[in-house]
Amino acid sequence: MSYATLAVSTPAGSPHVAVVHLNRPRQLNTMTDQFFSDVHACFTALSANPDIRVIVLASASEKIFTAGLDLKAVQGSLMPRDDPARTGVMLMDLIRRWQNALSCLETCRVPVIAAIHGACIGGGVDLVTAADIRVCSEQSWFCVKEVDLAMAADIGTLQRLPKVVGNQSIVREWCYTGRNVSATEALAAGLVSHVAKDRRLCCYALDLANTIASKSPVAINGTKASLVYSRDHSVDDSLKQIAMWNSSQLQAGDVMEAAAAILSKTTPKFPKL
Repeated sequence: MSYATLAVSTPAGSPHVAVVHLNRPRQLNTMTDQFFSDVHACFTALSANPDIRVIVLASASEKIFTAGLDLKAVQGSLMPRDDPARTGVMLMDLIRRWQNALSCLETCRVPVIAAIHGACIGGGVDLVTAADIRVCSEQSWFCVKEVDLAMAADIGTLQRLPKVVGNQSIVREWCYTGRNVSATEALAAGLVSHVAKDRRLCCYALDLANTIASKSPVAINGTKASLVYSRDHSVDDSLKQIAMWNSSQLQAGDVMEAAAAILSKTTPKFPKL
C-alpha cells in the first residue's frame, strides 16, 4: 500500500504486524486533508487484510510524533463562504469526514498500538486516543492545543480523552489550559500504559504487537469489539452483546487449538480470519 502521508511496512519476523508511520517528518508530521484521507484508506484496508493481526502506529521521525493540524495547508478549506448556512454545511461535512477518518483506528478489526516519540500536539491527541494502546518515550509530551487556536477540539479528544483518563478534573485542566503534559504525567493519569527509553520504544511496541499477534485472531477481534461496545453501553447491554457474539465465535477451531496447546505444552498455531 502506498500513501502520500503514511508509510506502511511489515517488519521482518513479524508477518502479522503492520507498522504505519506518519511520514511527513520535514513538515513535523502535520495533518492535511490528504492525511485524513490516507488514514481512512489505510486503516480500512488493513482491517480487511486477514493476514494482519496488530497495527503499530508510529512516526518516521524520533523527534516528533505530530505537531497537529497543518494550518497553512487547510486554511483554504476553513475559510468562510459568503453564505453562513453554506459555510456551516461545508464545515460540518469537513469535520465529520476527519472524525470518521480517525475513528477508523477504533473501528478497525485489529488492535492499534500508538508508539509515540516526541511531541504529540492537537490533532495528535485526537489520533492516539482512538488507538487501543498508547506507549511513549521518556521525552514525549502531549498538548491539547486547540484552545490556543480559539476553538474546541473537534475530531475526538473531547469525546475519548475523558474515557481514556477517567479523571474529569485532569482532563478539563489539560483541555482548558492547553499546557504541555509530560510522559511521566501522562503515565500517572493513564493516557499511556508504558514509558520506554527513547531507543527502546519501537522494540517495546513491536514486542507487544507480536505478543498480541500470537493469540487467536478470533479472540482478539471479539475482545476489541466487546471492549469498544462496553465503553458506550450499560453492563447489562454489554453482557448481552458478548453472549450473542460468543454464541457463534466459540464454535471456532481456535478454542480446541488453544486447549490442546495448553495440555500438550506446545505453542498454538491459529489460522487467519
